[in-house]
Amino acid sequence: MTIKTDDTNYYREKILREAPETEPERQLYFCERVREIVKERYGGEATFHIETYGCQMNAKDSEKLAGLLLQAGFREAETENADFVLYNTCTVRENANQKVYGHLGYVHSLKNKRPSMLVGICGCMMQEAEEVEKIKKSYRFVDIIFGTHNIFKLAELLFDRLTTGHMEVDVWEGTTEVVEDLPAERKYPFKSGVNIMFGCNNFCSYCIVPYVRGRERSREPEDIVAEIRKLAADGVVEVMLLGQNVNSYGKTLDSPISFAELLRRVEKIDGIERIRFMTSHPKDLSDELIQVMKESKKICRHLHLPVQSGSTEILKKMNRRYTKEQYLDLVDRIRAAMPDISLTTDIIVGFPGETEEDFEDTLDVVRKVRYDSAFTFIYSKRSGTPAAAMENQVPEAAVKERFDRLLKEVQQISSEVCCRDLHTVQPVLVEEKNSHMDGYVTGRMGNNTLVHFPGDESLIGAIVDVYLEESKGFYYMGRQEV
Repeated sequence: MTIKTDDTNYYREKILREAPETEPERQLYFCERVREIVKERYGGEATFHIETYGCQMNAKDSEKLAGLLLQAGFREAETENADFVLYNTCTVRENANQKVYGHLGYVHSLKNKRPSMLVGICGCMMQEAEEVEKIKKSYRFVDIIFGTHNIFKLAELLFDRLTTGHMEVDVWEGTTEVVEDLPAERKYPFKSGVNIMFGCNNFCSYCIVPYVRGRERSREPEDIVAEIRKLAADGVVEVMLLGQNVNSYGKTLDSPISFAELLRRVEKIDGIERIRFMTSHPKDLSDELIQVMKESKKICRHLHLPVQSGSTEILKKMNRRYTKEQYLDLVDRIRAAMPDISLTTDIIVGFPGETEEDFEDTLDVVRKVRYDSAFTFIYSKRSGTPAAAMENQVPEAAVKERFDRLLKEVQQISSEVCCRDLHTVQPVLVEEKNSHMDGYVTGRMGNNTLVHFPGDESLIGAIVDVYLEESKGFYYMGRQEV
């Protein structure tokens, strides 16, 4: 279809009149319309590049964004020197925002050399009104701005930008809508993330996520199962069920079901060999879930269970809604059911009001639980959260000293815990060629520990038995058992 410049307004009005009202049909329709425009304006395929920041849900969102762009006639490029550059942002920490602005400065220089280039920004950062206003005012070269609730509208927003020539800003404050049945370009052919819910109702005092991702809303279990069946038919053997707090899955459905029940249904799907999930809030982890994990042959023996602090007083200020004792009791129940489980966690050091005694409580939890690994963070103020206005901010020098002590403790315990499977044979999902050792491949055990062993790329995507010959503290060297 040839689109002449003087016919653009007529063409645009005609397309909008004929567009389906329902999703995802509407977006697939706009994918085809964008493909027509791309073919004319770029003489064939245009290129795109997505820069992704933040969590695994953002990574999953970027797979969907890439799928839409491929459907719309674009081809993926490895760098920001592309026809369309899209930044999928994170805003958990304010330095994440600064990183985006640094990239915008760079891409502006590229766009000055090639004015036809398009630039888009989406994701959590765009759910903050002040950031949107800053970009509209100071970064006028940006073409498309949208948030977390309507990423499925990318093709329609591109169509609007290409046919009006104006900056398109479409940020929703919230939504009850879930649109998932859209094209996606998976990073790995053999494993995939699957969104089971969106948003968060917990409002931890340090966290911006509920404000930018919205309130909890769960997908229907039938839709989740249907998606996973399609993935299995396409060769996927491992799925990661994703949500800000998967343990509260199903509460908002018209016919509520538990997360444990969803896992039972997923386990029955032929072709799926491994099931992972994250993230789990300790206050919502049920005995039913522990029992389902214990009895399962597919759910991986790995649980990410963020503690954040070992001090009951600090946990109260964080609005975590459990105590140190309740957390340790939960760990005891999990370990009693699954002695071989791998536990990982998140810990914040230097939360407002944290004393040396509070910090010692955190060290005590680390020593008692003996995590396989921990993501450790120095607390930083996040504007827009209650914690940012709290008194008794901890001096920087004290925070740094505590952080170093915590890191040393975590690393020492991790190096001891992670060698427990030495000299055993374990199933390993091979993920990629080893980038540092020729003739080697890298995979993961069910407990998420990395294993490197001799092999070629024909093994990628297969689950193979590997004898663990040597522990390197945080990973193993092994050999395939044939």
